[in-house]
Amino acid sequence: MKIDLMPKTRLGKWSVWLNAFFLIVIAVSIVLVNVLGLLSYGDHWWDVTVPILALITITAFILGIIAIIKKERSALVYISVAIGLLAILFIPLHSLFIND
Repeated sequence: MKIDLMPKTRLGKWSVWLNAFFLIVIAVSIVLVNVLGLLSYGDHWWDVTVPILALITITAFILGIIAIIKKERSALVYISVAIGLLAILFIPLHSLFIND
């Protein structure tokens, strides 16, 4: 079985690009808050950004699973599914350790 780097199917490409967008927005947000100090995690932009990004990465996860079922054999799709799975696991596990 040969595993390519780039996805060949449309579903695989969507999965990879959606998760790339997710990672870029998270990285930019961290830079804006922690490095530059321009924003704060307590602001309302974060309350809007996080649910949208969660839906994006869950969609990428589902599209990646469908692409794998339909015989997509790309390393980036497997990575995309792993990122989606980690994000999905983060949602319920994070709430276990919040000390509000």
